[in-house]
Amino acid sequence: MKALVIGATGSIGGVVAATLETRGHEVIRASRSGDERVDVTDPSSIRELFARVGRVDAVVVAVGSVPFRPLGDLSRDDYLAAFTGKTLAQLDVVREALPVVADGGSITLTSGVLAREPIATGAAAAMANGALESFVLTAAAEAPRGIRINAVSPDVLANSPGYFDSFPGHRPVTDEEVGRAYVRAVEGVITGRVLPV
Repeated sequence: MKALVIGATGSIGGVVAATLETRGHEVIRASRSGDERVDVTDPSSIRELFARVGRVDAVVVAVGSVPFRPLGDLSRDDYLAAFTGKTLAQLDVVREALPVVADGGSITLTSGVLAREPIATGAAAAMANGALESFVLTAAAEAPRGIRINAVSPDVLANSPGYFDSFPGHRPVTDEEVGRAYVRAVEGVITGRVLPV
């Protein structure tokens, strides 16, 4: 299987790429700084990436930035930045991916625990994650040619201890747990699902 991992230099994307490679898949790693460069906030950059890469069996998107601020400090621009940086960026990847993903292939997006569990300063991230998860439920029902669309929604990552204090009482999830969820989305038969980790 030929899989494109967007965000492959990040904490989640790196785990996904390595996991898929150990399972024998050909992995194309894309990011702002990798061999295959892409800026997911620029639709033309996404389009150019798919033109270079060509037909793929799977696309995994593990990108997104959101501001973390107390609710009273969040501005309209903060919410717009969260929606643009995490939600719209991944939706643009789906739009550009649909014509080049093979019949029966998959597209896997990345949301996060804040869609279902609150933390202080997490309102903008919750909004972005919730929008992504709602999109997956409906988009999967309309995807052409048997293409499956899912999302993986990880909790705080064990490989990112700098975030632990922001997630009090949460159990950090291991690289193995994260990798397994993406394997399920990429290699399995499910569609329209959000896989919490």
